[in-house]
Amino acid sequence: MTVPDVHDEAVQSGDATSRLPIASARACWTWLGREIRRRRGLAATTLLVAAGGAGASLVPIYVFGVLVDRVQDGAPTSTIVGVVAVIAAAAVLAGILAGWASVLISRLTETMLARLRESTVARALSLPTATVERVGKGDLLSRVGDDVAVIGKAVADVVPNLVSAVLLVVLSVAAMFGIDWRLGLAGAVALPMYALGLRWYLPRSAPVFAEERVAMGERSQALIASMTGVRTVRAYGLEGPHLDGIDRASGRARDLGVGVFTLFTRFAGRGNRAEFVGLSSILVVGFLLVNADAVSVGQATTAALLFHRLFNPIGMLMFTFNEVQSAGASLARLVGVVAMPASGTAATGAEPAAPELRLTGVRHRYDSSREALCGVDLRVAPGERVALVGSTGAGKSTVAAIAAGSLVPTAGEVTIGGVPLADLGDRLRSQIVVISQEVHVFAGPLVDDLRLARPDATDAEVESALDTVGALDWVRALDDGPRTEVGEGGHQLTAAQAQQLALARMVLADPPVVVLDEATAEAGSAGARDLEAAADAATRGRTTLVVAHRLTQAAAADRVLVLEHGEVVEQGSHDELVDAGGRYARLWKAWSGA
Repeated sequence: MTVPDVHDEAVQSGDATSRLPIASARACWTWLGREIRRRRGLAATTLLVAAGGAGASLVPIYVFGVLVDRVQDGAPTSTIVGVVAVIAAAAVLAGILAGWASVLISRLTETMLARLRESTVARALSLPTATVERVGKGDLLSRVGDDVAVIGKAVADVVPNLVSAVLLVVLSVAAMFGIDWRLGLAGAVALPMYALGLRWYLPRSAPVFAEERVAMGERSQALIASMTGVRTVRAYGLEGPHLDGIDRASGRARDLGVGVFTLFTRFAGRGNRAEFVGLSSILVVGFLLVNADAVSVGQATTAALLFHRLFNPIGMLMFTFNEVQSAGASLARLVGVVAMPASGTAATGAEPAAPELRLTGVRHRYDSSREALCGVDLRVAPGERVALVGSTGAGKSTVAAIAAGSLVPTAGEVTIGGVPLADLGDRLRSQIVVISQEVHVFAGPLVDDLRLARPDATDAEVESALDTVGALDWVRALDDGPRTEVGEGGHQLTAAQAQQLALARMVLADPPVVVLDEATAEAGSAGARDLEAAADAATRGRTTLVVAHRLTQAAAADRVLVLEHGEVVEQGSHDELVDAGGRYARLWKAWSGA
């Protein structure tokens, strides 16, 4: 498969800060070679069967040339019967082998595509939250959606015909040289013209195809951003600007598609000229050789038919380059995600001795803005509950994201039980769980939503987790109990109920460390007390860091840290801070007075 001709680095991107990387041509070919080597037996069998089918399809042309010579020599009419039998047998064999080859090619390529799709989705799911938020969900979704679909279409419709076409071209040219080297050279006159056409087309089309795939991602991002924020858009009357943004993104993708088609039509004209020159050369050379008794009329006829037979496969090779180029651009985008370095490697040491959470000298800066955190030191002892409070923009959520491993700090270190988060690798999610105010309820049975945290959880364990967070009674009251369909198209849960499910999932996952980032903020005043009780029950005995949306959460914590402008300005127990009469005391007085 042809891929964009880009730099030789493993991945590259025109704007590394705004979108996910795109793999280079070398990285794509390396991936293809590795996948083929993994299936070398199937690949070798596929090549042999496809070559046999291509060779069998040339037999009728060769036999027809023999028939011409025998007729010219006055052979009896009965000769035709034998020739027809050979042609029929060769056609049947070619059809069988071609069908078999198509099945084998589809099996090989579909298996490779399935592996690529799974690897891309798995890597995408492991990306840091900050990365996904920076590049936007549209780019990521277009890769695992649109790009996979483009490659899938190429694998199903183009690749089998492409492989057969390449083999047929190679065998036909070899057969022409086998008849007479001069006839072979006459047919080969067209090859430089085809090559020049490709040389003109590829450098112009590859960047456009790559840009078109990027434009598709930007269009998806514009649409998703508008749909996910539709309530805000309507509330502020921003429908017009958002529609204009979608129109601009769609218009750019459309214009790029029209530009590619214009290039392709000019490329097709170059291919037609090459066919005309090649066939004319064979007819002229064949006429001269027959006059000189160097070849027979049947041999010259065979050479002309072989070259004419190449019109379709060469046309296939050239005229499907738009689909191949598009698939190559999509492949580069998928391999670019797969090739992204993992956030950390698995540690070789033992599990952390104790679930202590510690941040040491943590600093963070978003892009070129001022520092969001300025050397934060924080220790949450095993089983301790620490609350973070502060004004909006103080850095609370940034601390929570860094503590949970969702955000990599600009400087400093985060450890659990003395082990850096980066060294935990795949074990990180079994050690720490973060719950924010944004909770997603997946479409399907409620019990399946809960078992996302632990697929092997029994019904009794699921009910125990629901009971811990105070959700068992209302879950049992649903039409089908825990098996009630929830999420999109099902029973709609309230914000508090969705948050209780998130807490129940956490109980099932049973992590030693938990980060609650304003996890009760969406419940509203009426349900806040019940949800805070649920959070207390779910985190009891765990090392817990709480971003306190309500100061009642801070009051119930073992220790409180007050953040301001990215720095810890106060810390201590609730009573100590109230008695100290500082910033926290003023906040508490305003809160309790309200």
